[in-house]
Amino acid sequence: MNHAEHPNSSLLSVSQLEVASTSRGVRAPILRGVSFDLKPGESLGIVGESGSGKSMTIRAITKQLPTPLAASGEARLLGDDILKMSKRELARMRSSRLGIIHQDPRAYINPVWTIGNFLIEGVLASKLMSRTEAVKTAEGLLLEVGITDPQLRMRQYPHELSGGLLQRVTIVSALMTNPRLLLADEPTTALDVTVQAEVMSIFADVTKRHGVGLVFVTHDLDLAAAATDNIAVMYAGRIVEYGPSARVIGRPSHPYTAGLLAARPDIRRRDLPVPIPGQAISAPLAASIGGCSFAERCNFSNSNCFSTDPQLRVSPGGSLSACLRADDFEREVYGD
Repeated sequence: MNHAEHPNSSLLSVSQLEVASTSRGVRAPILRGVSFDLKPGESLGIVGESGSGKSMTIRAITKQLPTPLAASGEARLLGDDILKMSKRELARMRSSRLGIIHQDPRAYINPVWTIGNFLIEGVLASKLMSRTEAVKTAEGLLLEVGITDPQLRMRQYPHELSGGLLQRVTIVSALMTNPRLLLADEPTTALDVTVQAEVMSIFADVTKRHGVGLVFVTHDLDLAAAATDNIAVMYAGRIVEYGPSARVIGRPSHPYTAGLLAARPDIRRRDLPVPIPGQAISAPLAASIGGCSFAERCNFSNSNCFSTDPQLRVSPGGSLSACLRADDFEREVYGD
């Protein structure tokens, strides 16, 4: 099932993605200028507080936005722009190139279906394989994600499995069509810490084993860093920092990223977590007032930050940072 695209080719290329709501002639931006690139076998974590635009990014690049939201820009999967696809092209793409893993498996899996029915009905309806092939594929993937006795599991119902096992089942469901790209929207939120680590290990394994790309949405920087190659930190509908996961979490170049890290509990630290002051700003409000959307909450902001819109640029630490004072910030924090 491993895909053969050249490792340097682009799998998913998102460029200047915008999402806006238009009501009574008034346009309110939700996402602004979101851009990133993903290669086969690569993984990207999208991180930020609630309302930052993480899940909205996933909905936009799969054309699953509710009315009256509309997306513009580009979201190319293997060169084809998803935003320009017809309904038929979208259905074909979702059944063959794309696998989606949802936050709550119990809300996603029909409770009156057996696990086997849930896993094979989609591929049978799409005529991608015979029933015998589908059952064999499902059982093999169940074993691959650590679910023993797959024949028994195929006969069981969702209520007979734990939340962690059900999330593994949804991963299998996403892999059944041999996709090129997996999109996981907060897939570990409802799981305890131990099970979270197990599921993230599975994500890391299947992306490399099958050569698929992964976009993983979470509010947890540590989870993202543990299982993804790169991290995009979002705030108020924009990416404010982007770079290799180890670099972003080890040496953040945007004050917001540093604030998220300081606010998380860490048993290795003697000091208490420090919450980011103030409240997160909405994307429409951020667009209307101009300047840096994080300036009001930032200890490093100056007058320029309130009037100048920062763009992503290479910071001294090597990440892309949308901070006007990235050089001063890193000099003060890291002493270089």
